[in-house]
Amino acid sequence: MKRLLLLFVIGFLLQSCARVGSPVGGPKDSLAPKFLSSNIDTTRINVSRDIRELRLDFDEYITLKDINKNLIISPPIKSITRIIPSNIANKFILIQWKDTLQANTTYNFNFGNSIADNNEGNILRYFNFAFSTGDKLDDLYISGEVKDALSIKKGSENKFVVGLYQAKDTIDYKQKPYYITKVDDDGYYELNYLSPGKYKIIAFEDENGNSMYDAGKEKVGFQKDPLVLEKSISGLNLKVYPSRKSLKYVEMKETPGGILMTFEGRPNDVKVLSINDKLQDIKVTHRPKSDSVNIWFDAVKNNVGQGTTENLKFSYDADKKQDTVSVFYKYNTKNAMDINSDNGGGMLAPKSDFKISSNYYLDKINTDKWLLRAEGDSVNTIPFTAKISETNPYQILVKSDFISGKKYQLTVPKETVSSFYAKNYQSKRFDFEVDKVENFGSLTFKLQNAPTSSYWIQLLDTSDKVLFEKYAKGDEVKFNIIKPGEYIVRILADNNENKYWDEADFQNDVFAEDSYIYYKVVIVRPLWDSVEDWDLKDTRTLDTSKLTVPKTTAPPQDAKKTDLKSNNTMLTPTR
Repeated sequence: MKRLLLLFVIGFLLQSCARVGSPVGGPKDSLAPKFLSSNIDTTRINVSRDIRELRLDFDEYITLKDINKNLIISPPIKSITRIIPSNIANKFILIQWKDTLQANTTYNFNFGNSIADNNEGNILRYFNFAFSTGDKLDDLYISGEVKDALSIKKGSENKFVVGLYQAKDTIDYKQKPYYITKVDDDGYYELNYLSPGKYKIIAFEDENGNSMYDAGKEKVGFQKDPLVLEKSISGLNLKVYPSRKSLKYVEMKETPGGILMTFEGRPNDVKVLSINDKLQDIKVTHRPKSDSVNIWFDAVKNNVGQGTTENLKFSYDADKKQDTVSVFYKYNTKNAMDINSDNGGGMLAPKSDFKISSNYYLDKINTDKWLLRAEGDSVNTIPFTAKISETNPYQILVKSDFISGKKYQLTVPKETVSSFYAKNYQSKRFDFEVDKVENFGSLTFKLQNAPTSSYWIQLLDTSDKVLFEKYAKGDEVKFNIIKPGEYIVRILADNNENKYWDEADFQNDVFAEDSYIYYKVVIVRPLWDSVEDWDLKDTRTLDTSKLTVPKTTAPPQDAKKTDLKSNNTMLTPTR
């Protein structure tokens, strides 16, 4: 009996040991790769100028992610011939080059976030390796923050970099900066291993990843005065702004009513002449600081491009830059002048003008046969006035004593709206309803330290789109009829009063005109007159995490109830 019991126990134990199950395993690896050694002496000084490679060894297999975008070498080494690992994981990084290194120079290899372990993808963040061809490692640094002066949204990838050029009589800004580093996702940067000297500092959005500033294409920030670096500097903050494009002719192409000529850059004044025997009667329209020039003509009357393609030549003088250009033109029989409602959804905001837009530049209108009636009333007409907008020559403003909650019909017969060589080809009837006042709120800003010049005050959504704006001057601005919602508020100062916000010009040391972003998200509620006090010297920044309107109908503490029917001004939304 005892023998049977012993055999039973042994069998049970053997069965338990053989049971198949999932292994428990150890904790997940959460550690970044660890740097072990390099092919360069541990002191990293007096390195031979003839060395042609750098090898870095790690404690585990690693991969390199987007190494061409992440790796920054300061000062630049131009002729990089090979970087390992490329596609296969390895326990070392090998960088090889052809250049002979500079004497008495500290080189810094900044790998950004490119180094990661092969198994779990743990990143060795902002790894740097420096060595010197002289008898010491330069140890000065500059640190600070970089902010986009106009944007309130964060992109999926921060592409800002900060660089130093050696200050000389002439600086070639088409070359990489002597020192350069990436800005992290929080806007912080560090330029390390710097030698004493005189530098020009620049921050820019390196969109194409070439580590060189592309004027007119990338945002830029800088200091005008050279930076004398004798000791380390902390808190050197920079703001980046859109950059000014150099003037350059781009192209011409056929467009309804004529030809569109475009430029890179924004010329103040453009004059165009036709160099074609058949085409002498033309009209040219261009708004100062616009990159587009329209050339209008009657292709049918002048027998231009009728059934065949013709090479049309024009000369231009754009801000004293002159040239002769040509375009292959064929008349498009489908092109015609047309008009449409410029009020989305057929709902007109209270106390605002009804807007009609045209695809042709407007020359004159004849409203004698236009009819405005209330819906359901086919007998009585309603008085109105109409004019071409002074700020937008493609838009007609129709003004009347529109009543909230009522529906209207506006009839515009054909050939009553004219461009230079064309008229609207068909009659149109526009049906619209005037929204109720109680569906809107108002918003007043009382400014401290307001710009002494005129300025634009803009209401934006969370995607940086301008929804409303006013060109104003002084310390108080009111938006009378505003749709409820949350808005980001921005001011662009027109310092030179040229009715255009001027961008930064790094090559000529010209700053962008002043700008400000309100540190609070502004909430507009129906039938409430919100008042915001804004000191433009307040350095607090907008918290983008608070861009969701609270679900409440209670008014803000600094708001008061008002009768909007007494207000008689209305901001025109931007197109």
